[in-house]
Amino acid sequence: MRTLPAAAALAALFGSMALASPSYADTDRPIPVWDASDTVVDGAHQQLFLADRYHDQIVVTDATGKVTRTITGLPQVRDLDLSPDGSTLYAAVYGADKIVAIDTTRLEQTAEYPTGAGTIPSHVAYADGRIWFGYGDQWDSGLGVVDLTGETPVVTLDVGGAHDYASPPMVYADPDNPGTLLALDAGISSGPVIVYDVASGTPAIRVSADKGGFYHDAALTPDGQNVVVAGPGNRALTEYRLSDLAEVRTYPVKDQPETVSIAPDGTVAATVLDTDDAGDTYVFTNGSDKPSVRNISHNWMPWGAHATSWSADGTKLYVQTGSQGSMALHRVDEPRKYQATLTVSAPTSAPRAKSLTVTGKLTAGLTLPAGTPLKVTRTDMESPNGKSLGTKPLGSGSKFSFTDTPPSGGKVTYTVTYEGDATHTAAKAADSVTVSRAKPALTVNNNGKVYAYGKDVKFTAHLGTTYKNRTVELWADPFGSDKPNKLVKSGKVDSHGNLSVTLDLKRDAKVTAKFAGDSRYQSRSVSSTVGAKVSVSTSVSNHYKAKSAWGHTYYFFHKNKNPMFTTKMPYYPHRAQRFDFQVYYQGKWYPGDSQYFALGTDGRSRVQVTGNHAEDVGWRFRMRSDYVNGSSGDTVNSTTYGSWKYFTFTG
Repeated sequence: MRTLPAAAALAALFGSMALASPSYADTDRPIPVWDASDTVVDGAHQQLFLADRYHDQIVVTDATGKVTRTITGLPQVRDLDLSPDGSTLYAAVYGADKIVAIDTTRLEQTAEYPTGAGTIPSHVAYADGRIWFGYGDQWDSGLGVVDLTGETPVVTLDVGGAHDYASPPMVYADPDNPGTLLALDAGISSGPVIVYDVASGTPAIRVSADKGGFYHDAALTPDGQNVVVAGPGNRALTEYRLSDLAEVRTYPVKDQPETVSIAPDGTVAATVLDTDDAGDTYVFTNGSDKPSVRNISHNWMPWGAHATSWSADGTKLYVQTGSQGSMALHRVDEPRKYQATLTVSAPTSAPRAKSLTVTGKLTAGLTLPAGTPLKVTRTDMESPNGKSLGTKPLGSGSKFSFTDTPPSGGKVTYTVTYEGDATHTAAKAADSVTVSRAKPALTVNNNGKVYAYGKDVKFTAHLGTTYKNRTVELWADPFGSDKPNKLVKSGKVDSHGNLSVTLDLKRDAKVTAKFAGDSRYQSRSVSSTVGAKVSVSTSVSNHYKAKSAWGHTYYFFHKNKNPMFTTKMPYYPHRAQRFDFQVYYQGKWYPGDSQYFALGTDGRSRVQVTGNHAEDVGWRFRMRSDYVNGSSGDTVNSTTYGSWKYFTFTG
């Protein structure tokens, strides 16, 4: 990633503030890039350009990483560079042997400059009205130029002078050091660095030296006089003076440097390979002789891409993270401060109204002194918005501890906040403890009772001692999937702890009393399951008389008439009534085979008793209709037996 040169960057500060974005903590934003080879920050237009060589396109985002446009048709696009005024983006299109120019306002290609078949340009830098580019492969590599100073652009290859390139040169230029072009021959172990005088348009080598490396990245200092290279060496970023390529300083890192970027004020940022997961992003805000103020770890970093960049005003740091197909843009909002990290540890559980101890640590690259104030807040059921417990001092060894007696039970959270200072970022952390609560007494009456169909039944919930909450809910859940569980009453219990509701029972039901709990008593729920019978009535027809006989009302039928029995009970899908039949013989009733008959949607079932009733003359019979839970086709009511109907036949 590269930014506008310093002059344009500072100009962009007036009014819009380059790449301004909402003030929030470090963030990650997914970016739809498969394989980013380079990224340029365009401060003047508040946007970023990402070269996605896998998808042959440049992805354009705003400062937060939100995609605003894609510029397609750029096979294997590689390196990017902005003109000093930020009006034009130049891109090396590796797979099409050309350099293209893109208007940064319209986001459209305005020109292209073919570099020749098989040249495969991979690096590009704009300087003094010319586009300098590295091209080729291994020893068939060279330095080329697109001269834009005349009426017609002219492309010239192999302008590298006496140096024979072993790889396509990585090229860099800065308008604050006009007439100067830097080229790195990064593909050979000797690591040649070549500084050209390009003021005349024909490169002349000012100075060159072997610096021993396979370079991964480089960045010019804000005045364009020095360069910081990522590599050679596995543990340092090295700064060289362009005038004589003398080593100026090194910036220590713990692993192989991968990328480097320098802010307008000279702050150096870099990423490393991070093989031991010790942190991959460094920021040297206090110079090379002081430790990095940042040491951020990411899950993965892209290889072979310029993945670190400053916003044009130098206030934010952007780092590409992730791997192919799952990349993100990580934004560091306070890159020049040491990153403070807080940890808080509370007991897993504790008794209410008893003292407990909370411990933790506050660490940073620059150790904070003992006595540093930490704000503590307790959040619980009594104080859902948090209650300040004042400040607690940081102790020795970056540790702290404090005691507290939680007045409330349930989940209690202790939040510790360090507000930061001029050299440290703010930090916040929290931990929770489960504090015990008493179990309240709660009952609901009538459990196990069975009532007649349509009976009005009073249910009473009783709540024992609690702290503040005296509200109980009563829920009724009739049997059957067609009737939902329903809140039938909610309110505070009376002075005796009772809350009642009367229900019209037409089905078996579960009545539940619920108490939500309070800061000293647990929530609780208890249930009472009651039964409701069905209403059953049976009428008799086709008889010629009914009279009292043998202690019951008997229906008399002629032997040539079939008795008709009509049963009525509440309808429910697939419900059937059981028809019981018995005969009287020598002082005892004997059962026949019971049969089930379906109810119509009107709740009626009509059963006709057929047969040779001449043989039944003089015998005494009886029948009844029953609902049997489960056997009658459903389970929403309690088993109910109808009344017996007595009958006999005459000649």
